Amino acid sequence: MKVITFSLYTQQPLLATSFQGDPNSDVSYSYIPGSMIRGGIIGRYLKQHGLQELDLDNDEVKRLFFDGNSTKYLNAYLLSNEGKRTLPVMRSWFKEKDAELNDESPEIKVFDFGIDRSDVLENPKFIGEGFCIKRSDSITIYKEKRRINIHNQRDRKQGRSTQIKRNPHTNQLQGEGQIFRYEAIDSGQTFQGVIICGNEIDANLLIGLLQKSEDIWLGGSRTAGYGHLRIKNIKLSDDWNEIYVSPHNRTETDFFTVALLSDLILRDECGQYAIIPPSTSNKTPAPLTQEIEKILGIQLQPQISYASSTLIGGFNRKWGLPLPQVTAISAGSVFVFEAVHVNPDAIKDIEARGIGERRNEGFGRIAINWLDKSSYGVNLPRDNYREKPELQEDLSRTLAAHMAERLLHQKIERVLQNFVGRIKIEGDISNSQLSRLQIIAGKALSNGDCNLVLSLLHTLPSNAKNQFERAKVDPSDNRHTLMQQLQEWLEKPESWIWISNKQDLTVNVANVERSITDEFAKQNKLAEKYTLRLITALAKKAMKENK
Repeated sequence: MKVITFSLYTQQPLLATSFQGDPNSDVSYSYIPGSMIRGGIIGRYLKQHGLQELDLDNDEVKRLFFDGNSTKYLNAYLLSNEGKRTLPVMRSWFKEKDAELNDESPEIKVFDFGIDRSDVLENPKFIGEGFCIKRSDSITIYKEKRRINIHNQRDRKQGRSTQIKRNPHTNQLQGEGQIFRYEAIDSGQTFQGVIICGNEIDANLLIGLLQKSEDIWLGGSRTAGYGHLRIKNIKLSDDWNEIYVSPHNRTETDFFTVALLSDLILRDECGQYAIIPPSTSNKTPAPLTQEIEKILGIQLQPQISYASSTLIGGFNRKWGLPLPQVTAISAGSVFVFEAVHVNPDAIKDIEARGIGERRNEGFGRIAINWLDKSSYGVNLPRDNYREKPELQEDLSRTLAAHMAERLLHQKIERVLQNFVGRIKIEGDISNSQLSRLQIIAGKALSNGDCNLVLSLLHTLPSNAKNQFERAKVDPSDNRHTLMQQLQEWLEKPESWIWISNKQDLTVNVANVERSITDEFAKQNKLAEKYTLRLITALAKKAMKENK
């Protein structure tokens, strides 16, 4: 097996149209499809041989462009800062819902639910689509940059858009001028393309075609300033590994995992396109399970799947028509089976071969036992952290301070809502007492006067006081009584006892910082006000539950 790697630099925005967006917009894929790269090389092959079209009976043409067992054109994914080809983010990676990567939080924790789905996350959320470089205990996330351009349809003769008029006879609108939008991959980015060849002769032939010219045009709307790329760093190797981990290190694992590195097209026994994930409830094995069992000669027992589906299409310039749409399992999907022993050579062969249909266009790329840890630290590339601009004008600094303050309030409010959602008041306490607590806390909220609520608690009649002392707050350390918990919050509001991640509640906008413990927060009684806000929300929730 010979592998050609090369870099593609976007000199202009690239429009590799997907099925996203509305009818008046074209939204590009986040990568350069292998079928598009193959089409560009076919154009060079035709020009070199002076042909108008390919001879499909020619053995060389079949091997180079249409035989998935001989030549495969992989999708070109973003190139990392270390010069490695990134891979799609796995759909089994989950984070806490409120955890976001930014300048204030340069690293967050994510958990692989395919390996261990323990209750470590209160509100789990998929970390989002993108590309990544996975190491032993960390993951770096990359996102492509996009550009949105607005266009309007033009009259070909006049060279400009014409006013839309209504036909008096048919009462139908006619003329040019419709507005549409292109969301394309922006210029100034680098992707790495890969071509897997069956022999060195074909590899050298394709390298020659790539070296014909550095400039290549791919995608749609090429005459409108889209699609110009530059080819560089062409290399040939015979020991390339798509996930940078040797198969010898992936034979003995707690689970047998299959991760999709590109979209996967499969058919079921009836010949229909199938997106059925492996499951213990399936009466017959899913097409994916059957495919892998057939290639590896093993029996698989499904455990869990994290998958999504997508529509695959395209455009055939020979026909001048769009390609038929087919359903596929999305890249990044993860399938977990019971542990089985697999030979390193078998892993190497199936990963080099791929599975499913249209493997020559980059579909069906998989990684066996690549996922082996239950958690990772996730960060952004280093160049994403740039020095923030210094604001010169007082008005700008004031505006930045207001923005930081509002963002801080949003963060605290999210933490408060999550905290109130986790705790509850247990015990026999009437809604009238809870209503009294809510009203007094609401009155004290305007000026942050916690003493007003403390005064209420100290002057309660014996019957009401007994209700507050019998009620429990759950969950709470040592299951405090409601009276004890309220007094602790109100007497020490500046300690923010109910917040566990105080260090994360800091916001920085253009070097103007706001936190829950700074001087500005103390002057505005931020701790007191949110303590009263917490008591109000908790009382309101308890009243609803009593009903």
